[in-house]
Amino acid sequence: MRRSLFGSRRIVTGVLSAVLAATPLSLSEAQAPATGAWPQWRGPSRTGQIEPTTWPDSLDESHLSEVWRVELGPSYSGPIVADGKVFVTETVDKQDERVTAYSVADGSKLWSVSWPGSMSVPFFAKANGDWIRATPAYADGRLYVAGMRDVLVCLDANDGHELWRFDFPERLGTPLPDFGFVCSPMIDGEHLLVQAGGGFVKIDRATGELVWRVLDDGGGMMGSAFSSPVRAKIRGVDQYVVQTREKLCGVAVDDGRLLWEQTVPAFRGMNILTPTVLGDRIFTSAYGGESFCYELANDGEWKVSTVWSGKWQGYMSSPVVVGEHLYLHQRNQRLVCLGVADGAEAWTTKPFGKYWSLVANGNRLLALDETGKLLLIDADPAEFRLVSTREVATSETWAHLAVVGDLLFVRSLDGLIVFRWK
Repeated sequence: MRRSLFGSRRIVTGVLSAVLAATPLSLSEAQAPATGAWPQWRGPSRTGQIEPTTWPDSLDESHLSEVWRVELGPSYSGPIVADGKVFVTETVDKQDERVTAYSVADGSKLWSVSWPGSMSVPFFAKANGDWIRATPAYADGRLYVAGMRDVLVCLDANDGHELWRFDFPERLGTPLPDFGFVCSPMIDGEHLLVQAGGGFVKIDRATGELVWRVLDDGGGMMGSAFSSPVRAKIRGVDQYVVQTREKLCGVAVDDGRLLWEQTVPAFRGMNILTPTVLGDRIFTSAYGGESFCYELANDGEWKVSTVWSGKWQGYMSSPVVVGEHLYLHQRNQRLVCLGVADGAEAWTTKPFGKYWSLVANGNRLLALDETGKLLLIDADPAEFRLVSTREVATSETWAHLAVVGDLLFVRSLDGLIVFRWK
């Protein structure tokens, strides 16, 4: 029986009678979970999931204590943690973009570099700020940073010196993205994948040379993607799953050819979520649209069919999957629990914050909302159970939470705060 807590019922279309267990996303070697690191957007596996560990049942100061903090300028980039360092970005004096490395142990500054990177977003998006947005990526002693003005910079993670730079407008003649460089880079073996320069590009991450560019959307205001790609094996075929402003696409790993595409209706192209791959199915949800679970078939020709859909609207919070259920924080600020197999709504909550960054640890969820409130939740399809809450920042926290071992990294608009579980 469906249960609705504090909210209204939802109608789900296209319900299947078969039960499908959620299959973990097929990861390339470069995306496999790493111990003691948070190397990219949404963590080691790019899914918001971490290796199961034990979290206390409370977020109070006796269980979660502050270790250190530093003051910073504004940024939406999530912190990156690797090799005993935490890397953060900031926009300084509305003129420069700065990258700084701190010691995880004590918060001491190890190095800092900056470059001119100022730009102004359209007036109707001013509430979202004019500062750096994308979360960097780390691998093999190198840090890859996406600057607002559609510039990708590779830094030596040991001392911050610049190894190479790819200025998309300068090299490709593409327009500046009106909302800034939003996509968070993905590392795949010897290459870097990112939605920039009005398309989806593959770059040699050692040299910074362009390998290929596909899915040209023209860039500018109505192009320039908000989503970030993932790699998965679907129907036995390795591919990049890419969400543009208008479509969900499968792109061949080797040569970038388009394998399949599916239009995803959204208000003004606000397809923001990172696609969630569930075996041979893909889930996404759009602002001003709906939620969709698509299934892919390949009998010599790729075909996309809608398995189920519903009126739930995603905003900026990509969901997490625990067992056979998906947990989605919606545009209406409510968390909903949906069955992966058929989209059946188990429950929905009262409104919380506008945005959550979600981390799944076994059957527990950590959610950080934009007001600085941290929530510990049981991932239980039987009912919504909020275990504990705590305010961990006094300024807004739109950057993604990072969790490494017993440490939590919270990037607020005015600083970085590190906590440790007791």
